[in-house]
Amino acid sequence: MYTTNEEFWQALDKLVSESDIIIDRPKGTAHPKFPDFIYPVDYGYIKNTSSIDNDGIDVWVGTSDEKTIDAIICTIDLMKRDSEIKILIGCTETEKELIYNSHNDSPYMKGILIRRSQGKIS
Repeated sequence: MYTTNEEFWQALDKLVSESDIIIDRPKGTAHPKFPDFIYPVDYGYIKNTSSIDNDGIDVWVGTSDEKTIDAIICTIDLMKRDSEIKILIGCTETEKELIYNSHNDSPYMKGILIRRSQGKIS
């Protein structure tokens, strides 16, 4: 059984609404270290935040008119030997699938998608 904590999601809402989002890897651009990887959705970070990699908290920003946070993806990277969460903002179902697949198409990185509404892990 999976449960959800609405206060967790409200904290994410607050963090994002009070912060600037920097898109440093627009949709269609190549990863700086892995040029075969093309970003399927705009990717960036939340300015003035920090994550395990000492950079800002990562975000995927989709094309939905409604820029709500309704999912996160938790990743494990066996090359970097770290884990992170990435916040999905305004992503359509198709974009969520692209993001999920991009985090699972390598033997070195795996991710799970956690949806806000159901507390369901994909």
